[in-house]
Amino acid sequence: MEFAKLGNTGLDVSVLGLGTVKFGRDLGVKYPTPFAIPDDRQLLNILNCAADIGINLLDTAPAYGASEQRLGQLLKKTSAPWLVATKVGEIFDPSTGLSSYNYNPEFIRASVENSLKLLGLEQLDIVLLHSNGEDEDIIQNYGGLEFLAELKKEGLIRATGMSTKTVAGGILAASQSDVVMVTHNLDYRDEVAVIDYAEEKGVGVFIKKALSSGNALLGDNQADPVQQSFDCIYQHRGVSSIILGSINPAHIADNAKKAIASYRNSRL
Repeated sequence: MEFAKLGNTGLDVSVLGLGTVKFGRDLGVKYPTPFAIPDDRQLLNILNCAADIGINLLDTAPAYGASEQRLGQLLKKTSAPWLVATKVGEIFDPSTGLSSYNYNPEFIRASVENSLKLLGLEQLDIVLLHSNGEDEDIIQNYGGLEFLAELKKEGLIRATGMSTKTVAGGILAASQSDVVMVTHNLDYRDEVAVIDYAEEKGVGVFIKKALSSGNALLGDNQADPVQQSFDCIYQHRGVSSIILGSINPAHIADNAKKAIASYRNSRL
C-alpha cells in the first residue's frame, strides 16, 4: 500500500479508502445494480481483507444506515490501525429510504457524540459536514465548520471538513477546514479547481464517486475503466485518497492494486 499525507493534519491515509455505505444501507442509493447487505461474518472478512491489503481508511456516516453501529461492533475484532472518517448533517430514515438534513450546532454535537458511542471511540479521526447541495449556505449561515472546529478544540475530533457538491462550496470549505471530499471521475471534472486550491492551502482531499457510483463499469469500452479512472484522478497531486465502496474482497484487492499503480506513476 502507498500512503499519502492528509494535508496538514498529520494523518497518513492509504491512497484507497473503503467506503461503507453498503455495510448498512440498501435504500435510496444510486448504484446501478442491486446488492444484499453483508452479514457480520462477511463484513469481518471484508475488513480483514482491506487490512491485509494495507487500507487504513474507512469512510462512514449516520446516513449510511447501520454502518457506524456495525463498524463499532466489528472493528474491535480486527487489529488494524484504522482511521475512521464519518459525517454530520444528513439523517437517514430507514422506513422511507429518504434523507433529511440538520446543521444546527446542537444537532452536530449530538451527532458527533452518537458516532463516538456507536463506533466505540474516544475521538473521531475525521468528521465532515454532509452537504445537501447548498454548500455555501451551510458554511456561511449555519456555521457548521466553525462548530466542528470547536469540537476539535475539545478533543472530540482530530480533523474537520466537508463533503461538498459545488465548486464554490468546496473552495470555501477548503479555506476553513482540514479536509474536503469532492467528486471527480472520467465523466465529471468540474471540481478540479477545488483539488488545486486545497493542495495550495495544505488541505487534504478525498475523492468520492470515482467510478460514477459504479456506472463507469458499464458499457462496451474495452479499456480498463478502473485503471483509467484512477490514472485520471491521481494526476492531481492534491488528492490524498480515493474512497471507493465495495463489499467484494476480490474487487477491493484489485482496486487497491490499481490505485497503488496510478499513485506511483503519478509521483515519478
